[in-house]
Amino acid sequence: MSPRDLLIALVVILAWGVNFVVIKLGLHGVPPFLLGALRFALAAVPVFFVKRPRIPLRWLFAYGLSISFGQFALLFYGMSVGMPAGLASLVLQAQAFFTLIFAAFMLGERIRAMNIAGLLIAAAGLALIGMQGGHAMTLTGFLFTLGAASMWALGNVVTKRMGKVDLLSLVVWASLIPPLPFLALSLIFEGPARIEASLAAIPSISIFAIVYLSFIATIIGYSLWGKLLARYPAAQVAPFSLLVPVIGIASAAVFLGEALTPAEVAGAALVMAGLAVNVFGARLKQRLFPVPR
Repeated sequence: MSPRDLLIALVVILAWGVNFVVIKLGLHGVPPFLLGALRFALAAVPVFFVKRPRIPLRWLFAYGLSISFGQFALLFYGMSVGMPAGLASLVLQAQAFFTLIFAAFMLGERIRAMNIAGLLIAAAGLALIGMQGGHAMTLTGFLFTLGAASMWALGNVVTKRMGKVDLLSLVVWASLIPPLPFLALSLIFEGPARIEASLAAIPSISIFAIVYLSFIATIIGYSLWGKLLARYPAAQVAPFSLLVPVIGIASAAVFLGEALTPAEVAGAALVMAGLAVNVFGARLKQRLFPVPR
């Protein structure tokens, strides 16, 4: 990877890592479902300048309802009821293992021994983190964030079924789908009075959060990531995503003062180790134990 593209990858990872701090800041002035509606309404604006992806509408709706609406409805709500930003960035990476499981059942893909080993290590870490509910993190927030990870994974499987597709085009056009379901949830659970009050006195930090989530994390992030995937093999680009929770935890400590308990640190280390085994395990095994020809 060229130095320029390496810098681009690091910029994207930084943007996505800080994303969780920005969500937390946005939730200070706007309730979660209204925040989701505003985020995707703004992210959908570029549809006037971006061609619709060449995929059937059913796949566009499947992607928009899973990875866009489902993931962020659960994540925003989970973070609003006690999921710390740093831990959210880590727990959300469970999507890698949900993707393995869903792909095995829905696409018939094979789960290898290293995938199972990574899954078990990460599951132990997630269990350790989950048992810390009642400290800085609530169990409800943790479970909703796990649910968000499962919806991300479902969206990954949908993307696999689509085949080759322009990532930026897909993300922009799929952003047309979440605003109405988000608004419906907001009307039901947050109520017209709270919506009106939030919009009438929306703080500048929430406006910044909506713009950041829509354009920096979504439009710019996915467009740059898509270019990297077009230039390099996925196996060379994907491991950079392991840095997202590192940035997420570090930025949450710096900007929000979040601190992890010793048990949460141990759990985080196990999750990262499980992710590393899942990504690099097969290649490491091949180098250590080469198959004779």
